[in-house]
Amino acid sequence: MPTFRYPCPGCRTTNSLHDADCEFEGVSWPTVEKAYADLLAVLTAERDGITESALREAVAGEWGGLHKAALGALEREQRVVREGDDLRLLTAAEFKELVSEPTREPMRTVYERGSVPGCHDNAVFAMVAWYEMVGLSWPETKENVVEWLRTSGAWDRGGFEESSPEELVESKRHVYESGYGWKEKGRAAKRVIERHR
Repeated sequence: MPTFRYPCPGCRTTNSLHDADCEFEGVSWPTVEKAYADLLAVLTAERDGITESALREAVAGEWGGLHKAALGALEREQRVVREGDDLRLLTAAEFKELVSEPTREPMRTVYERGSVPGCHDNAVFAMVAWYEMVGLSWPETKENVVEWLRTSGAWDRGGFEESSPEELVESKRHVYESGYGWKEKGRAAKRVIERHR
């Protein structure tokens, strides 16, 4: 099941060591977690949705920049969706279904078109890192990337040293375990994919 690690909404760290240019540098980790917990406590109770103004009023304590940024992070991570004027927390099943197909660039292009010779390493790296970032477990990540290799036609295009998609994805487990980012590799893969067609 997908998990959420309460990243700093400014620099995405998951501890008290913020990036030097982070607007929340110096904010303790428990304070960051509390901002998310404040929001989630209300959103969980309001399963049918709540307006942003009602959410601000319902949050315990004082609504501030950290709460606003945490809400923005929950929306960017697609944990919270806007439906008209309401905000709604997705269920675990809804979220898992939503993130199985990346919708943001450059990952949407990589996902939809599949890898091509010349960018296989970057594309597979980016897909593994994407699924780790959205909180899928390693078995879920492996299953999704193997399926993507097959359904996108990437595996059939060839150019891989490994004998199976499963072997290829397993060779990228270090990417998942290290929590590498997906953007740089995704952009590099997208550039090659777009030139290929």
